[in-house]
Amino acid sequence: MDPRTPWQALTRPRFPLGPWPWRAVGYLASGGLVGAAAGIVFLVLGVFSLFLLGLPLLLFSGIALGRAERLRLRIVDLDPAPDPHRLPSAPGLAAWLRVRAGEQATWRELAYALLLATVLWPLDLLVLAVGVGLPVALLSAPFRLAVDGQETKVVKAYLVTSYPEALGAALVGAVLLVALAYPLAAVAGARAALARALLTPRETERQGVIGEVIASRARLVDAFEAERRRIERDLHDGAQQRLVALTMTLGLARLDAPPGGPLAEQLAKAHAEAGQVLTELRELIRGIHPQVLADYGLGAALADAADRSFTPVDTDVSSLPRLPASVESAAYFAGCEALANIGKHSGARLARITARHGDGVLRLDVEDDGHGGADPSRGSGLTGLADRIAVLDGTLTIMSPPGGPTLLRVEIPCPALSESSASSSPRTASSSGRG
Repeated sequence: MDPRTPWQALTRPRFPLGPWPWRAVGYLASGGLVGAAAGIVFLVLGVFSLFLLGLPLLLFSGIALGRAERLRLRIVDLDPAPDPHRLPSAPGLAAWLRVRAGEQATWRELAYALLLATVLWPLDLLVLAVGVGLPVALLSAPFRLAVDGQETKVVKAYLVTSYPEALGAALVGAVLLVALAYPLAAVAGARAALARALLTPRETERQGVIGEVIASRARLVDAFEAERRRIERDLHDGAQQRLVALTMTLGLARLDAPPGGPLAEQLAKAHAEAGQVLTELRELIRGIHPQVLADYGLGAALADAADRSFTPVDTDVSSLPRLPASVESAAYFAGCEALANIGKHSGARLARITARHGDGVLRLDVEDDGHGGADPSRGSGLTGLADRIAVLDGTLTIMSPPGGPTLLRVEIPCPALSESSASSSPRTASSSGRG
């Protein structure tokens, strides 16, 4: 495996001939430049802070420098350096300042910025002067003697008066250039390790970010379910009622029209079309979020779906408690999709739905005795359901060897709702089978 840091590269036999010595030089040289610039900026902000004008900029200047240093870290550390900061929960400068002021990462970045501006950048330049400047000065001895003519001083200390002495100094410089590449890269690796320790998230901060992502994902699921129910309510109370009224009006118009005439025939066709549209709309509303699921829970909804299945289905769902709405909805539609696939593709004579809740996990199994060979990648609709279940930290597993049988298993971690938070309506769930 290729090395990712200077410390890993030091163990390679061809290290002096590879890119890592140059990477180390580039990192230390850019550190000297950035540190010197940061020192000037801190000096200016410190002066303005005496009048309370530059104090906020001084306190939060480490954030900008930390971002630049994480980018510069890629010179000698090929692993990503993630941003340790959280996203504010609300827009605006005030929310951003509150979040940043409460983060440990902000103050670690400020500490690193002060360290870079006062101590680290002179050390970077000192290491470069010894590791690169000294060998280069020795290597340049023959050229300097040729320019000066009679004599020249090497490193301001050693007087060279002949070309053999100059060539000897150049030979020593070449040896030192190779030998000092190792400690120079080691120092660059240490500097990069210090930057990574102070400028990237700690383990506790990573867990906090993961927790925020999970909470945000749960909020998105809840918002999606709320929008589905709003659409269902609008269709039920708006479009469906208007279609019912239109159907009744057409029916009354048929009674008033002369029988057997062209007007009566047209009204009869319009009445039949309106009735068909009303039936399809009711099916659409039931598919968005069936009322039985909202009123009686997952067990009753699965039993109702089994009753409407083309393939006979045995159900064992009567022991389910009420669960969070997003969990019940995801599990219900997974069961319905599985039953639809059984009727379309499996050739099964019998199916079975089993649902249990225990140890904080909902387990839903849909089995059939069909010919098997189910493959979600061929567009069965289960891929989207798997993504939806994954949003709830659940899993969808399909075991379908050629020749059958097929088992679809859904597992979603979730708590059961307390009696006070469950629906007050009575709930029933029956085991039934139908051909």
